[in-house]
Amino acid sequence: MSMRSTRIALAALLAASLTAGCNKEKAPANAQAPAAQAQAANAAEPSPDTVVATFGNNEKVTFGELNERIKEPLANLDKQKFQLRKRGLEGLVTERLVKAEATKRGITEDQLLKAEIDDKIPAPPEEKIKEVFEGAKGQLPPGATYEQMKPQIVDFLSGQQKQEVAQKFFDSLRQGANVKYELPEPPRPPAERKQVAATGPAKGPENAPVTIVEFSDFQCPFCSRAIATVDQVTKTYGDKVRLVFRQFPLDFHKQAQKAAEASLCANDQGKFWEMHDKLFASQQALGVDDLKKYAGELKLDTAKFNACLDSGEKAATVKTDMADGSKVGVSGTPAFFINGIMLSGAQPFDEFKSIIDAELKGAK
Repeated sequence: MSMRSTRIALAALLAASLTAGCNKEKAPANAQAPAAQAQAANAAEPSPDTVVATFGNNEKVTFGELNERIKEPLANLDKQKFQLRKRGLEGLVTERLVKAEATKRGITEDQLLKAEIDDKIPAPPEEKIKEVFEGAKGQLPPGATYEQMKPQIVDFLSGQQKQEVAQKFFDSLRQGANVKYELPEPPRPPAERKQVAATGPAKGPENAPVTIVEFSDFQCPFCSRAIATVDQVTKTYGDKVRLVFRQFPLDFHKQAQKAAEASLCANDQGKFWEMHDKLFASQQALGVDDLKKYAGELKLDTAKFNACLDSGEKAATVKTDMADGSKVGVSGTPAFFINGIMLSGAQPFDEFKSIIDAELKGAK
């Protein structure tokens, strides 16, 4: 692999590890739009009293009036610029750490990435590959054979694991180098609170000072990635936080709807969170037969579960959750509302902490 190929591969791993969530456009939001916006925003701005429009009988609109009208989107743009720079900074630092580590070991960057990432990912078992092939038959091109599709399935099964191994390796390099970022963060705009009903499966006391409503999709890899962070939040804050789960299966995740219904059917038997964990751990196998198998593994009353799932009786609840989410601006998953303050995507723990700490301070 050439030096250019190494950098492309490294950039792809970094980008995958930093992407925040699944959205309705069928792909994670990329950095190109914020980059273009940031470039435009960096142009020299007029003074607030500059006239930017005239009409009628000497009526005028100033640049300051315009900024006041769109102050919230402008504040969001500042945050996008910060996040874009932060991702770029992390990427630059990581690239240099990888190069330094390879030099230290006396090997190439390709050899280092192979040893620390590729070689640490076990090949998916044959039975798992066949299971995915059988489950995806209806979505494959006519006449597609197992042998033809096997390489793509292996790449699919290995992809997320590769991102996780890469992220751990990059984290270890940063920790070993005592990396400290000093990029100034823009001031947070006043928090806008949305009215989000905290209805659905929940854990934590009902009178907790902080309620987190999560809209999620069982087939979204970023929702799966967010689990560790959410667990860290609930363990850190204990009975100060209540977590409520609401459904938001995206239409391009073809198995997400039934998986959502399955979780609610399990909830009827008091095992929502057990099914929640099972579904996120089994994202490559969420067909109806798989869902019924998981019910058996969780020792549910399978007759009741199967009847619930087959009847579609939970579809209305899922539809209500999605409608409520859409009303408050949810367009992708995961999406969190912390006492009504929206946090979109699989964000790091510090993002949750900054909002929760402010809410707890304000509650005193």
